[in-house]
Amino acid sequence: MESAQKFIAIVPAAGVGKRMQANCPKQYLCINNETILSHTVTRLLSHPLINQVIIALGSDDQYFAESKLAHHKDIIRVNGGIERVNSVLNGLKAVDDKKYPWVLVHDAARPCVSHDDIDKLIYQCLANDHGGILATPVRDTMKRGVFSNDNAKGNAPGNVKGENSTIECTVEREQLWHALTPQLYKTDELTLAIEQALVNGLKITDEASAIEYANLPSLLVSASSENIKITHPNDLALAEFYLNKQANS
Repeated sequence: MESAQKFIAIVPAAGVGKRMQANCPKQYLCINNETILSHTVTRLLSHPLINQVIIALGSDDQYFAESKLAHHKDIIRVNGGIERVNSVLNGLKAVDDKKYPWVLVHDAARPCVSHDDIDKLIYQCLANDHGGILATPVRDTMKRGVFSNDNAKGNAPGNVKGENSTIECTVEREQLWHALTPQLYKTDELTLAIEQALVNGLKITDEASAIEYANLPSLLVSASSENIKITHPNDLALAEFYLNKQANS
């Protein structure tokens, strides 16, 4: 992709990933002898339009200093926050918005994002002069559930007391999308949108939600379903499969 514009990416990596049931934060679990975080950041920095990556890390992070990323010239480390949104905001405050008027934000646990999808996101956002996100259309039938503590049946497989739900209704899937990352926005607009949302006590689950609260438009850019987020133990094997497939293609 040809472009005079260069970009910086923020990777919030201060989480602990409790659902992985691992003895270290999930971003430091390894695939093919390389940490998930390293796979992710290397994928971003290998894109010809991404000059730098800002990584937001927890104050008690004991792993990053021992990684190959610690002394990389194109990586900037900032302190992470209590929530993902706070980590992203700390990263935004480290961005020179004159040099980088646009900023990408990408999950640390998405190592399989392709350069082609990043190209599509950048091209379409610049062409429309506003931000957007990578996303995939929902394909499965969607159900809205209601939590029901009364339905837990002892030690039945898959049942966790207090986590069972019953179906309330079927949700029309035609206009539903799975939000992925990277998400790309103008640096000043995203910073202001997040700051205003936090002041107002709004729940920010991703960058697009802050932009929505600010009544600004966001593109949905269709992307590969291989861009999975590693959340559960079974995801490691799938991510390894996709990384190996991509390396051999």
